[in-house]
Amino acid sequence: MKIQTNQFTVNKRFPLTISRGTTAQTTNIIVKIEENGIEGWGEASPFGVGNHRQTTEKIIESLTQITPILELYKPWQRQEIEEILKQNQTPSATRAAIDMALYDWMGKTVKLPLWKIWGLDIKKIVPTSVTIGINSPEGAAKRTQDWLEYMDVKLLKIKLGSKEGITADQKMLLAVKETAPNIPLFVDANGGWNLENAILMSSWLAELGVKYIEQPLARGEEQNLATLKKYSPLPIFVDESCFTSADIPQLANYVDGINIKMMKSGGLTEALRMVNTAKAHNLQVMFGCYSDSCLANTAASQLAPLADYLDLDSHLNLIDDPFMGALVENGRILPNNLPGLGVKYSETSA
Repeated sequence: MKIQTNQFTVNKRFPLTISRGTTAQTTNIIVKIEENGIEGWGEASPFGVGNHRQTTEKIIESLTQITPILELYKPWQRQEIEEILKQNQTPSATRAAIDMALYDWMGKTVKLPLWKIWGLDIKKIVPTSVTIGINSPEGAAKRTQDWLEYMDVKLLKIKLGSKEGITADQKMLLAVKETAPNIPLFVDANGGWNLENAILMSSWLAELGVKYIEQPLARGEEQNLATLKKYSPLPIFVDESCFTSADIPQLANYVDGINIKMMKSGGLTEALRMVNTAKAHNLQVMFGCYSDSCLANTAASQLAPLADYLDLDSHLNLIDDPFMGALVENGRILPNNLPGLGVKYSETSA
């Protein structure tokens, strides 16, 4: 099979600030795999969690190293390809792009979207949340209003963990709640709290009707999750603490759910393993994203019927997304009926 890679830069309509910093622009990579005149697409986007960083440069370097090896194989040899990627310690974002492209190729070959190949029911897809980054109370209220005017918002995810402390977090959340009093709220601290503040905030947020807390403690502090779960009246989800299915068993007794992201998991193959492992441990499942375009989020939407929660909004905040794919309907991100991932170049990019 032939493999081609290209970089593309995407810019956010509104820069997103979380506890670890602010992102306004990223350079992502599209991977194209071609065999028998059929081309499959996948996306790799950079991300960082603590000392674990997968930069655009690192992704490109890994693709340069692995491409000559993979071109000796056929796209249907996914098990063998997965083992090669594992042996070469290929970064998860690179694996995700390759895995997406292989599935896209398969779907196009049999002329079916992936959700139909997997026999999934897209009527079960829940609405996606849209994200309000860390901001001043006034800025958060304005961003909330922007989202309300942009689409039919069903759920709001509020980023907390401000460097100014939990008082700033509380003021910001109250401003959002005042702006959108009837929309359910979730909170994502991105590891921005210590244990004491996480316990305090869990009780305070529960009184305001917040549905759950995501990643209250930093990656590396998993030993404190048991204490937090004991005192928290809210369900606890983990994101940065959970990359693959191998992470789930040791977390299962201390959390209520996991956030699966294509770039962390290494693609759809591992994402499906994570869903099954989480469900076997009675955990709920969310699909999330980094600075992913419509390409990667449409890939995630193919598995969306299996999710309890969705946070696939990154492409909705891009002013120059080169792709079009999943549809937005009644606050839901729905895969279309096109074969494979169902992604094409947008009309402005064609």
